[in-house]
Amino acid sequence: MAGFSAEHERVVERLRDGMVSGVLSFPLTSFTENGDLDPDSYRAYLAAQLATAPGAVFPACGTGEFSALDEDEYRAVVTATVEIADGRLPVVAGVGYGWAQALRFARIAEEAGADALLVLPHYLVEAPESGLVEQLRRIATGTRLPLIAYQRGPVAFTPEGLRAIAAIPTVIGLKDGHSDLDRLQRLTLAAPDGFLFFNGAATAEIQARAYATVGVPAYSSAVHAFAPEIADACFAALRSGDEATVTKLLRDFYVPLVELRDRVPGYAVSLVKAAARLRGLPVGPVRAPLTDPGPTDLAALEHLLDTGLALVGATRRPA
Repeated sequence: MAGFSAEHERVVERLRDGMVSGVLSFPLTSFTENGDLDPDSYRAYLAAQLATAPGAVFPACGTGEFSALDEDEYRAVVTATVEIADGRLPVVAGVGYGWAQALRFARIAEEAGADALLVLPHYLVEAPESGLVEQLRRIATGTRLPLIAYQRGPVAFTPEGLRAIAAIPTVIGLKDGHSDLDRLQRLTLAAPDGFLFFNGAATAEIQARAYATVGVPAYSSAVHAFAPEIADACFAALRSGDEATVTKLLRDFYVPLVELRDRVPGYAVSLVKAAARLRGLPVGPVRAPLTDPGPTDLAALEHLLDTGLALVGATRRPA
């Protein structure tokens, strides 16, 4: 892509290679029972996650409760991720809020050795597209790291806006969480050659086949955070064209998971963390304003987890 430095080109190529080799991992952040960051548990959990060879790792993003972390905690999470990844796969750290605060986190991520940044939707205010572009431009001027924009919630780009952010030399891609395939197809057609696109729907496997039809096969997987066996089996089936396996996993695991997720706001993270705890993974509870599931929903989640693992021949306790 025109205007990219050699360093940024290497990041793009590593991400592109990772997108076709595995799901994109968005790890949970480990807390103690009283809500403190638990760095040792996070390291143990992340090491197990990365042993399953995801395509890239995105610490301190939505699934990692970015909005609940202070700057020191964020530094600890990103630093640990870079150390454990040890250059084996790209590390893309989340940043967010307004551009001034996003830059504070961006500089921490840069110092920690992250490869790129995922710019999460800004906080609270509605904004015109020109403001969304300026937000990215201001972040880009304050860090050498390449940026991936995340359109979700109040952030949605038109083809004209996509061309404007793609003209920012360090913006390398777009993660989409709106699932508006008509709009997304227009964006992919407006993008320059080499621009990266990611499926960032809440449970991306549900829509992975549809996204692939508009040229966006790469996706993040919340399920990978607690059951990489299921996530990897679905990814492999999608890539090989094994429609029977994809359909069975969607029908018997993913769709019921989404139905359970939709019962309570915030369950997109809370259920993922609860499922990880059911597998003995050291992640702890969620932080307020999120809430952990109650006994009824936890029992339903436990049954669903066992069903999904049985579908792919795995057991409750990870190897």
